[in-house]
Amino acid sequence: MMEALVCGKTGDPTVSITQENSPISLSTSYPIPLLNSPTAVRVAVRATSLNYANYLQVMGKYQEKPTFPFIPGSDYSGIVESVGSKVSKFKVGDPVCSFASLGSFAQFIVADETELFIIPAGCDLAAAAALPVAFGTSHVALVHRAHLTSGQVLLVLGAAGGVGLSAVQIGKVCGAIVIAVARGAEKVQFLKTLAVDHVVDLSRSNVIESVKEFLKLRKLNGVDVLYDPVGGTVTKASMKLLNWGAKILVIGFASGEVPAIPVNIALVKNWTIHGLYWGSYKINQPGVLEDSLKELLSWLAKGLITIRISHTYSLSEANQAFSAIRDRKVIGKVMVLLEDHTTMRCKL
Repeated sequence: MMEALVCGKTGDPTVSITQENSPISLSTSYPIPLLNSPTAVRVAVRATSLNYANYLQVMGKYQEKPTFPFIPGSDYSGIVESVGSKVSKFKVGDPVCSFASLGSFAQFIVADETELFIIPAGCDLAAAAALPVAFGTSHVALVHRAHLTSGQVLLVLGAAGGVGLSAVQIGKVCGAIVIAVARGAEKVQFLKTLAVDHVVDLSRSNVIESVKEFLKLRKLNGVDVLYDPVGGTVTKASMKLLNWGAKILVIGFASGEVPAIPVNIALVKNWTIHGLYWGSYKINQPGVLEDSLKELLSWLAKGLITIRISHTYSLSEANQAFSAIRDRKVIGKVMVLLEDHTTMRCKL
């Protein structure tokens, strides 16, 4: 038997898991998943990410609605614990990472060997677990879809969150001029440490005025790529900053408001609007995800990107982890660690 975080109904996951109205509970006697094919691998999970999508899923507001009860899932890392008879890529003891729509908030998870990635030497387990969804989303969006190139202007909304920080870093790796938008002095100060070209603090500045002033100073015409995981009023304002031929990457709606994109202006200015649901690539174009994650892991090993882990929790503290996501207290990633926090090396 194993420990697992089980969602039995929709509801507010920030409520203490000991309360009767909590939608999630910690089971200490959940069956350990069995190897279900000759190429299956069982992983002892050491770390798993908590993403905004997990919060929405438990609330019943996500596009995918699994049957109850279920174990929430996300990107994760761990150690290979057992392998099927035809597994050729991995052996017991290998450090691996991957992502799952369900099941990673538990001590063990089973995946096919084709879904796992070896963690390069020098990369720690917590960082590797934080990589696939956030950095994978931004890499596919910016590199595969927008074809971001050196010298282009990239505007990142929600830049201090998990996907936002990844977009900022990938933008710099690509050689783009990066403008980051966040709210609050602490988040702005951290973004400045990433060598961002310009930072807009929404608690003090107007995004249009601040960005236009920067563009004028640098003799730039406008924004070439808009990376938007936020939606709402800041998206509407950002539209006024876009160049002719700009690309809009629709990543999510953390503000809770789905913006109306003026398609008449998109027509006149030849904008391209990309919807990006990263998880669907696993079904439709798995090769894109595989190539993307391999490149990201190599970048992590080389130090081209770093993982900012903002908060860490145990499974029994899951409601606190959900609260951190809901209350936007996070600069970077929220992680659930499945071993003693003091024994897991991670780059905080």
